[in-house]
Amino acid sequence: MSQKSGIDSLLEALRASGVDVGSGAGSPFGGGQQGSGADSGSSSGASGGSSSRGAGASGQGGFGGFGGFGNFGGFGGGRHGGGSGQSFSNAMAEWGKKAIIVTAIVVVVLALAAYWWFHPPINIHSVDTWFFVAVFILLPLFVFFRVRSAAYKSGTKKVTPSESKAKGFRALSFIPVIVVLVGLIGGIMSYPIFPGNAGKYASVLQVEDSTFADDIQQVNYSEIPVIDHDSAVRLGNTQLGSIPDYVSQFEISNLYSQINYNQEPVRVSPLGYADLFKWFTNREAGLPAYALVNMTTQEAQIVTLPEGEGMKYSQSEPLARNIDRYVQLKYPFYMFDEKSFEIDDDGRPWWICPVQTRTIGLFGGTTIDRVVLVDAVTGECQDLAIGDCPQWVDRAYPSDLLIQQYNWHGAYAGGFLNSIFGQQGVVQTTPGTDGMQGYNYIAKDDDVWVYTGVTSATADNSIVGFVLVNQRTAEAHFYSVSGATEDRAMRSAEGAVQDLGYSATFPILINISDRPTYFMSLKDGEGTVKQFAMVDIQSYQNVATATTVEQCQKSYEALLATSGVMVDNAAAGATTESATGVIRTMVEAVVEGNSHFYVTLDGDDRIFDCALPSMLPIVSYAVGDEVTFEFTAGESTCTVTAVKGAGEASGEGPSDASGGTQDSAAADDAAASGGSSASGQASEGQGGAPVANEGAAAPEVSA
Repeated sequence: MSQKSGIDSLLEALRASGVDVGSGAGSPFGGGQQGSGADSGSSSGASGGSSSRGAGASGQGGFGGFGGFGNFGGFGGGRHGGGSGQSFSNAMAEWGKKAIIVTAIVVVVLALAAYWWFHPPINIHSVDTWFFVAVFILLPLFVFFRVRSAAYKSGTKKVTPSESKAKGFRALSFIPVIVVLVGLIGGIMSYPIFPGNAGKYASVLQVEDSTFADDIQQVNYSEIPVIDHDSAVRLGNTQLGSIPDYVSQFEISNLYSQINYNQEPVRVSPLGYADLFKWFTNREAGLPAYALVNMTTQEAQIVTLPEGEGMKYSQSEPLARNIDRYVQLKYPFYMFDEKSFEIDDDGRPWWICPVQTRTIGLFGGTTIDRVVLVDAVTGECQDLAIGDCPQWVDRAYPSDLLIQQYNWHGAYAGGFLNSIFGQQGVVQTTPGTDGMQGYNYIAKDDDVWVYTGVTSATADNSIVGFVLVNQRTAEAHFYSVSGATEDRAMRSAEGAVQDLGYSATFPILINISDRPTYFMSLKDGEGTVKQFAMVDIQSYQNVATATTVEQCQKSYEALLATSGVMVDNAAAGATTESATGVIRTMVEAVVEGNSHFYVTLDGDDRIFDCALPSMLPIVSYAVGDEVTFEFTAGESTCTVTAVKGAGEASGEGPSDASGGTQDSAAADDAAASGGSSASGQASEGQGGAPVANEGAAAPEVSA
């Protein structure tokens, strides 16, 4: 028994379900047996039954089919058609030259209109190009050649049979098939399984092993981004709502690209037209402003452009000035990746359009080799090689592409078979949470770097290190650090405030005392930032939370000191000062779960904060003793980094500070008061002492 083709099985299934597919047995595109209109009508009626409105007998233009797919019995069958149905292939075969020319013109016009609307790149390496060509060029040509071949083979009223022409058109019909096969072969040659490709994929992104403490400077707490994308959107929309003239006509795009602007991390996003009618009434002037949200101070503003310099090119434009269509038609052979919105050093808006190139087979090994900068106001373009990209551009390489390139590196460095079976040394970036990508951004060297953890192929709850990739240059560094994944750290931070029900944002990476640390915001159910958390990557049980970054810093430093990690505030970007005087008052208090001594000196109004156990020498002094403090100045207190007695040259206290029984007991009691998890709430002072600096806590952070 001969095996049925997939098409025959499909036709039988459709007939069984009552769908009229005709009974033609010719080739799918008009070759082979040809059915008359009467045959088509009767067969359709037989298969569809008396209740089938699509049958040829009912004359409702049934799904007669396409050549061998059922002879298109709907053309003229039954009551309305006079009972003389005609197959589509036969009807097309009888077209004269005029009909063919008109049809060709219509197809070309439709193809050009489709090209303008969908604007695929004209590039052999583009999947979009192949799909467009297959649908609008190859398929119509294939159908035309096959139908003409069948017409010349059997002859029609307008076509004289000719075996040579039939063979010629049949041979031409194989050209579209060959083109499709070339695309399929090129696609297969793009896969990592193809010999030699695994090593090429692994080398698309060049990754350098580096030392964390050498590359990542200790954090300046005044520059930490404290809000994420969602909070930036919320702040920007709130600010737009305060401008009645804008809120009724425009809305803010959800792009909110993170960039460095004037050495500060910010998110920027253009306005967009609220609807089609608002576009029609405002398109001449363009979009008048963009949103800018400072991720450190949480200040949001709507930056209005000068009069007459509205943004004419944006993603909200529906026609020719749509940025995607505009730049693609201007550079038809370029394959553009994800575009981003940025502002230059003068605050002028630009669209950053990365240009893809394929390095493996036809479609594999995607990377960026050029970038087109489009002035959002004038549409003026700058076509630059990636190495010539100006310093103010921060997002020449899309984040998702860099993550994909590193995953290629992690998977195929040992070969394709190893990535499937042995998996020796196979690593991947950490997955995100709640459908979000598992990466974030940090500012370094006036550039934006993509940060993500790196875990094993089994994607367990620990990392083997993390990677930083420069979005302007694709410079990549891997840092070998074992610890908790971002998701695990987020759960640990949420557990520290589980009574409040806060949720953690995806963390960013900071350096505290040469120790990699997760920093994240804690938000309530409304998306408002309420607290902040720092989690030790290597010991994720060490969690510090507080209502301000400064308080969180102090709590975390105390935890590090408890763990034997001394905090160098001077290296953290703070300016170290010194003060010498006689102790006027000294009060012990427990703040955020840790012991502190708050000291004042004669003739000095400042309050000096000595956190235990890192500043244990302070317990050796009393009121009336002369002392020298090295400290960093804060808003309400001065954080002491070293304590010196009269005539001492080092930061250690008198010799009996560590040896005296009474002093040792005091030190032990002070150390015992610090826990492994610090909260943002101050407790009462020990021994009835008042809580020092009780009112110094900043109000809760709101968006």
